[in-house]
Amino acid sequence: MSTAPSQQRSKNLAPARIIIAMGVSSSGKSTVGQSIARRLHVPFLDGDDYHPDANVEKMRAGTPLTDEDRWPWLENLARALVAAADKKGAAVGACSALKRSYRDFLIEKASEPITFVYLDGSRELIADRMAHRHHEFMPESLLDSQFSTLEVPDSTSENVISVPISDSIEKIAETVVKTLSHLKSFKRWQ
Repeated sequence: MSTAPSQQRSKNLAPARIIIAMGVSSSGKSTVGQSIARRLHVPFLDGDDYHPDANVEKMRAGTPLTDEDRWPWLENLARALVAAADKKGAAVGACSALKRSYRDFLIEKASEPITFVYLDGSRELIADRMAHRHHEFMPESLLDSQFSTLEVPDSTSENVISVPISDSIEKIAETVVKTLSHLKSFKRWQ
């Protein structure tokens, strides 16, 4: 069952120029991240593009990644997001960021606040989505490991906006952009 029946945000959401759409595989990270980036007119970076080849091969074989596999990937993504934000004022990424330690590591490597957009959905809904799409290296067999690894972000102590994935992509992106009022200066007139 979803833990976010409605949009929730941290009580003290710190202004950040890096936004990461996060959640388990097939929660919509890339699609939502791209939609947010389009609305803000900033670059979008898909975390999948920053995995070392060894990680991709492990996932393709149905082997869950270990923390040791993830650290170089997360560091590469954090640095790329900072570089993109330096060029355009802000950047949006997509990354599972399933554990709090991964989110903390991304923030540490970026050396600045990051707002995480947690795409919250039930295992049943996500399994249905996964069954109807093809991912280059994320087989359905890894969904259980994704949910067992997931540490739902804490809206009282993390910079997070939680949104239900049952909402449309447009509604999710609109909710996020409205919540990130400090980034409105990056938007063009619509």
